[in-house]
Amino acid sequence: MNTSKSPWYVANSPELGKPFEEFYENCKTKGVLDRVTKELLMVALACVFRCSHCTETHIRAALEAGATKEMITEALLIAAVEGAGTQLAWNKEIFMKYLA
Repeated sequence: MNTSKSPWYVANSPELGKPFEEFYENCKTKGVLDRVTKELLMVALACVFRCSHCTETHIRAALEAGATKEMITEALLIAAVEGAGTQLAWNKEIFMKYLA
């Protein structure tokens, strides 16, 4: 059992797991985007990828970073509309061939 603070994948594959963990932390703390924006992106992506754990983690982190409930809701709605648009456009040629 992994009792350290590092994720299980670092213990099982330190050569790849440690750089991934560092990359993840750098994405959260460095760069030009502020923390609220990053967490709103993470919420939207977690929702699109359908990860309940990640969605909850990033909603909580977004609130802690100063995002409002309205901002989080808007990010989720933007993710939803992009998902719907993608569904309508992903195979446009076939849709147009038979449905236009």
